Amino acid sequence: MSIDLIWEIPLAIASFIFYKLMKFLIGNLYTLYLIVNKKVASQWRVLSNELLKSPLSLPVLMTKGPRWNTHAVIGTLGPFSLQESLSLDLDSANLSARSWIAVIYDFPAYRTVTSLTSREYSQHQGWLSVKLATGQYSLGVRYYNQKDSLGFPAVKTDNNLVVSAYSVPSDVNQFYTNLIQKKNWFYLALHYYIYTILRFKKWLPESFVKSEFLPVGAPDTQFFYDFISKQQSLQITVKPEILSQVDIYLTIYDRSSLPLSWAKIESEQYLSQPMPNNGYYLVRVRQDKSLLDLVGKLQITQV
Repeated sequence: MSIDLIWEIPLAIASFIFYKLMKFLIGNLYTLYLIVNKKVASQWRVLSNELLKSPLSLPVLMTKGPRWNTHAVIGTLGPFSLQESLSLDLDSANLSARSWIAVIYDFPAYRTVTSLTSREYSQHQGWLSVKLATGQYSLGVRYYNQKDSLGFPAVKTDNNLVVSAYSVPSDVNQFYTNLIQKKNWFYLALHYYIYTILRFKKWLPESFVKSEFLPVGAPDTQFFYDFISKQQSLQITVKPEILSQVDIYLTIYDRSSLPLSWAKIESEQYLSQPMPNNGYYLVRVRQDKSLLDLVGKLQITQV
């Protein structure tokens, strides 16, 4: 047995238990907060530097969706109650981004109920209604390839206006540049185990590794991920015919799951900077058409 495993595996197990406990405690506290604070629930909460000023925001994000999507402008709304329908003004989405997805979740379980995408509705004008069972829901919208005018849509439940269209500045994602500075022992302890399970994923159930690492996936996105050791770089090679058909986004994370660097892959060869410490990466491949077979057309290696 390698000497580093003497401490690596026990610490990873402790981290796994700590993460599950914190996710349960913080998640329930946040759910209670949204139930009580109706004003916050009925406003677009856009992932931004302003949102992170709230003391609860970063702990919630680091336990609910810690694989930060550095390439999308993200807004969430809810929870809200409805009897039979949810309606969105898609003009705002289509004017804001060339590619977008709106996901409807049940509340408080946050299971995906259905999703709307620019692939289906890029030509739709005005309001679109979705029939839903009576209950409580929340909504998440992600914009890729944003345009100059950026805003989140007006939303109705059963023809009652929940929120009006909400404009945001085009540089709203600038906060990612300094996010790594928020690293501390708490976030490292939360996510220490992720590097370990990726390192030993050959010996672990694929479903377990996937459920622990991946965010809630969009139906038009494919994911590629693995660990990267200190001083290693990531090399991505893409067949030229693929580049015109998909958008390829790379985010490299510190072991605390805070983003270190990110890039949109737009050339046949990409080489990242050497890792300052152990960490991991996530490649998102998005396309507006049917999912492509990327075997042999996208190669990711550590060098």
